[in-house]
Amino acid sequence: MASKGSTAPYPSAARFSDSQCFPQYTASLKCLEEYNSDKSKCQEHFDVYKECKKKEREARLERNKNRSLFS
Repeated sequence: MASKGSTAPYPSAARFSDSQCFPQYTASLKCLEEYNSDKSKCQEHFDVYKECKKKEREARLERNKNRSLFS
């Protein structure tokens, strides 16, 4: 079993709060709270978060491609 301070064996097993996109995620939620769930007021936050997740996914796919035993 992993020790308490160690990192997850795989990035996908890490906590969501460890994501590079967590600040964008929380900003989106705060915006929704501020504007009483009016999504139209928060579109810019959603777009920034979506772009961050896209980059995070691309980086993960590239890491996995480089680890592949079959390539």
